[in-house]
Amino acid sequence: MVFEGLADKLQQTFKKLRGRGKLTEADVNEAMREVRMALLEADVNFKVVKEFIAKIKERAIGQEVMGSLTPVQHVIKIVNDELTELMGGTQSRIAIASRPPTIVMMVGLQGAGKTTTVAKLANLLVKKQSKRPLLVAADIYRPAAIKQLQVLGEQLDVPVYAAEPGTKPVDIAKQALEYALAHTRDMVLIDTAGRLHINEELMQELKDIKREVKPHEILLVVDAMTGQDAVTVAESFNNELGVDGVILTKLDGDARGGAALSVRAVTGRPIKFVGMGEKLDALETFHPDRMASRILGMGDVLSLIEKAQSAIDLEQAQAMEKKLRKEEFTLDDFLEQLQQVRKLGSFEQILSMLPGMGNLKKLQDIEFDEKELVHVEAIIRSMTKKERRSPDIINGSRRKRIALGSGTRVQDVNRLLKQFTEARKMMKRFQEMQKGAKKGLGFKLPFMR
Repeated sequence: MVFEGLADKLQQTFKKLRGRGKLTEADVNEAMREVRMALLEADVNFKVVKEFIAKIKERAIGQEVMGSLTPVQHVIKIVNDELTELMGGTQSRIAIASRPPTIVMMVGLQGAGKTTTVAKLANLLVKKQSKRPLLVAADIYRPAAIKQLQVLGEQLDVPVYAAEPGTKPVDIAKQALEYALAHTRDMVLIDTAGRLHINEELMQELKDIKREVKPHEILLVVDAMTGQDAVTVAESFNNELGVDGVILTKLDGDARGGAALSVRAVTGRPIKFVGMGEKLDALETFHPDRMASRILGMGDVLSLIEKAQSAIDLEQAQAMEKKLRKEEFTLDDFLEQLQQVRKLGSFEQILSMLPGMGNLKKLQDIEFDEKELVHVEAIIRSMTKKERRSPDIINGSRRKRIALGSGTRVQDVNRLLKQFTEARKMMKRFQEMQKGAKKGLGFKLPFMR
């Protein structure tokens, strides 16, 4: 997970400080040395690190901290504030045109995931802002680039404009704009061609498109896995073309995170979105304050709530509650609940959003094997409808048949049935607690239906 190494080191540094009372200047200097090393190991630009540490020391050695009864908390707050500011301070949105369509020009080097990101952005705009985007296939050089965008457009049910073979990219962009106006499309996302490296030909083509269609936003797609190279690419594109924002892809990989912390400071351009996976819904709005909070181990509950609201169907949740009340919760319902949870992301991602829980997965006595969910699904689907409704009828011979049909062991079937029984008991107890609380209070709390 990105930032994992940096987060670990920063949290260890502040843990050492917590054991002390009043902080001295020597304590702060020692802590800042460790923070500096952690940032450099995370591949943050050395100039950015130097300025960042200087700002923290200036505030941390002042009366604001030294005169405080809780100096460690003050230092952590200062680091959190400065990290947030380093990454842009506040969320940066796409500038929507006063008269549609809003034209967004997507640029970047080949291999950064630009074409997929164009589709991800369209998906996000449709679901979160109810927009009507048009995807424009202006990459005529990379083999299958146009076909790739068309396939992605079909998956999203979003139209793709592709011109006749031999049409120049600048003419494709102009024709696409006319098409968008004629078909009431309020967002035009232009997928431009990339190169293996920055060159004059690439930049001239992008400048021509910019001059002709006058995009409201130019978004640079950068691969976070390339570290400081990503910052260099961002700086070059910004100097040559003038970009309005950056989209960092592959931020869910094992990148050290330096690009996310450096790109805003070096280019002056904000990170607007981050790619957190390969699926078309794995593009997230970038919130500097939430990312800083996650790095420092303080969680990101707001993002988790937003994920839950978008992933979990409210009607299904209400129907499930009625079943719980009537004690009609079945293995089919159990499977449905697991699938809803999987939509939130991996357990590792969920834990990283909970305050103080980011490192819980590393405890030796706790293991999160997400393949288990696949086995659970296979076991439940190997049961008959009657068995799913009434698990009590599943005897020894039935368990053997289910294990054989799901490619698992009888022990796995036994464990699942036990987990289901315990889950049902726990849910029943929770329902009883809610009833008791309602009766005792004489009114409903916000979470009581």
